[in-house]
Amino acid sequence: MVHLTLFEKLWNAHVVADLGEGAALLYIDRIFLHERTGSIALKGLVEKKRVIRHPESVFCTIDHIVDTLPGRTDDTLVEGGKAFIQTTRASARAAGITFYDIGDARQGIVHVISPEQAIVLPGLTLVCPDSHTCTQGAFGALAWGVGSTEVEHAMSTNTLRVKKPKTMGVSFNGTLMAGVTAKDMILHLIAAYTAAGASGYAVEFYGDAVADLTMEARMTLCNMAVEFGAFTGIIAPDDKVIDYIKGRPYAPKGENWQRALEYWQNLKSDKKALFDKKITIEASAIKPMITWGTNPGQAIAIDGQVPFPAQIRDDHQRAAAEKALAYMDIAPGTYLTELTIGGAFIGSCTNSRLPDLRKAGKILKGRKVAKGVRAICVPGSSQIKRQAEAEGLDKIFIEAGFEWRESGCSMCFYAGGESFGFEERVVTSTNRNFESRQGPRTRSHLASPETVAVSAIMGRIASLSDLNEEVGNGTL
Repeated sequence: MVHLTLFEKLWNAHVVADLGEGAALLYIDRIFLHERTGSIALKGLVEKKRVIRHPESVFCTIDHIVDTLPGRTDDTLVEGGKAFIQTTRASARAAGITFYDIGDARQGIVHVISPEQAIVLPGLTLVCPDSHTCTQGAFGALAWGVGSTEVEHAMSTNTLRVKKPKTMGVSFNGTLMAGVTAKDMILHLIAAYTAAGASGYAVEFYGDAVADLTMEARMTLCNMAVEFGAFTGIIAPDDKVIDYIKGRPYAPKGENWQRALEYWQNLKSDKKALFDKKITIEASAIKPMITWGTNPGQAIAIDGQVPFPAQIRDDHQRAAAEKALAYMDIAPGTYLTELTIGGAFIGSCTNSRLPDLRKAGKILKGRKVAKGVRAICVPGSSQIKRQAEAEGLDKIFIEAGFEWRESGCSMCFYAGGESFGFEERVVTSTNRNFESRQGPRTRSHLASPETVAVSAIMGRIASLSDLNEEVGNGTL
């Protein structure tokens, strides 16, 4: 008997043809577009005189280029952005696909609204021209990012040629300490094994600490699998997945629901399945994390010291560390908690869901953002924004000194033409800290929303324990 991993089961279920040399033609169940690349793909189909094979399987949202400022319109700060938005709108409507426009109650960041609508389901394949499509692997789906040419092919044929990756199992054993989040888990993993540690692999996350995570936290974990170099990240579906999906717009109904449940129960790795590589992490050893460099692997525990490049044995990593420290204007051996900040950002497809906003709001309530810090909160979807406002979270953020925005990608990647200041130091809940990612030579430190909220209050990089200490001392 052949024992298979979850990834192998999903792969085998979607193989249309074996193309040899480790590649296969896979059937694609769902396709998601956004205005940054979706307009190009839709226009390309028209120019090539191709049609969408199953328009009901294709979805599109406005999230990447659109402004998130209140009262937004098609006009954006991005040069040519208005044309992208309007072209996407016209093309999506002409193609007859489901379209979430500005002002639509369902609009939001693609990897946030797909789960909200249950467009992603256990056992499906889903592609999008966005590298963080792996977020949706949290539902036991095979989801990955593709290019605009690939998505054209997927729309016209519902298939894609894919080279099969190896399999990796990452187990988080035990229980997380209080105050440690899924963001800290994935940063800990990448810091330990580098940003290329999973290159060529599909990663399955499992273990007690993963099972204990909420669905929103699992999405955070899978979201940054691509920052680990992985083809995708995936978690086997369980009762939490079923409870999350049930009753949502695209969830199966009636008899189809019962049939789906029967199928989903088998979507897990066999006990004797062998991964090509396995990593085991002790969850209790993970601390709140933050990046010090210019890739997600350059991270440390927030109370730790920045490394000395001279002590790094690998020549490439040592050179990268030296370059990153120069860009970030940080001396080796520095404690990051000594660094003042000019910006704080809560948002993105990594950490913009309702539980993220609730946790940050709990810290911010009754407190004020430090003088000189520009703080921004961007909910991941219009639905999350409404839910947060119904709970009064918007008032907490605004009274604390945060800007409260409309849904979208916003300054996760300099989107909408906005940016933080030149060489400004920013603590951010996003997924990439590359050079100039959030503005011209902006220095971005990745962290959890809780760490962002605390740092905004303190005016420096800080953890919850730092805040509690200062409150106890009466200085805050």
